Amino acid sequence: MATKTALITGGTSGIGKATAELLHSRGYRVMVTGLGDLDNAALPADVTAVEANIGSLTDIDQALDQAREHLGSLDLLYLNAGLPRPGLSIESTDEATFDALFDINVKGNFFTLQKALPLLNEGASVVFTVGAAEGLGAAMTAAKGALLPLVCSLAIELAPRRIRVNAVSPGVVDTPAYGKMGISPDTIASWGEGVPLGRVGAPADIAEAVAFLASDAAGYITGDNLLVSGGIGVHARAM
Repeated sequence: MATKTALITGGTSGIGKATAELLHSRGYRVMVTGLGDLDNAALPADVTAVEANIGSLTDIDQALDQAREHLGSLDLLYLNAGLPRPGLSIESTDEATFDALFDINVKGNFFTLQKALPLLNEGASVVFTVGAAEGLGAAMTAAKGALLPLVCSLAIELAPRRIRVNAVSPGVVDTPAYGKMGISPDTIASWGEGVPLGRVGAPADIAEAVAFLASDAAGYITGDNLLVSGGIGVHARAM
C-alpha cells in the first residue's frame, strides 16, 4: 500500500502536534506548519516543520510549495491553525481583534484549502478544527461558526473528486495555548467539573477523531461535524 501523506496547519503544539505524532506512528508522511521556534517543537525527526502564518497568502503559497516538494500530494489536509481568543465579551472586542479572528480562522483556512486543491489526491480528506461554541465569546463564536456552513458547501463542491470535507469540534482541551494566556493548570483541570465525562480533554482525544475522519473507515462521511467534547452540550440537546 502507498504511504499516506498529511499536511497539518498549526501542527507544532497542542492538538496539531498530537495529530502529527499519531499519524506518523501509523505510517503517514507528515508535514506541519507553525510559528515561532520550530526547532523546539519536539516532533519526530522525519516530520517536516515549516514556519507559516496562514493569515498571509504568501506564507500559504510557500508552505504548499514545500508540501509539494516533501510530500508530492496530499491524502489529508488538516486545517487546524487558528487564533484563540476565547471568552472575549462584546464590550472587550476591538476591530483589530475581530478582523484578526476572521483573517486567520476563516480567510486563512479558506485560501489554504483553495491553494492546496491541486495537491489533494482523489479520495483525500479535509478536516477543519471548529470548536464547541460554549464559552468562546461572541466574536470567536462568529468566526468559528462561519466554518460550519463552509464545510457543508465544500463537501458538496468537492464530492465529485471524492474529496471528503468534515469538521472536528473539540470541547475544553488542555493545550499550551491556555498556559500562554496565563491560565493555571489547576484552573484548567477545574473546568472538567462541568464536563459530563468528568475531565478536560487531551490533545490525543482530538487526534484520534481526526485520524478516524481521515481513514477509510470514514469513507462515507462528508459535510459533517464531529463533536469531541466529553458530553458538553448533551443536556441542552436533550431538553
